[in-house]
Amino acid sequence: MVLGLALGLSIPLCLIVGAFVGYFVSMKVFKRQMRKNPPITEAQIRSLYAQMGRKPSEAQVKQMMRAYTKETK
Repeated sequence: MVLGLALGLSIPLCLIVGAFVGYFVSMKVFKRQMRKNPPITEAQIRSLYAQMGRKPSEAQVKQMMRAYTKETK
């Protein structure tokens, strides 16, 4: 009887703890990957400015990159 109660309580508890740990680990890995490999590159930012008919300064490009990396933190 005690073994059944222990199994009945420990299995769902382990599943819940595992779900929380998995969630936080996956979020940490995802954020680290987004910092290392942002969804947009400096060349893409320059081409966006070129499509608008503007020539961006290096400061504008760096500002846009900082905005994207700040967003992923």
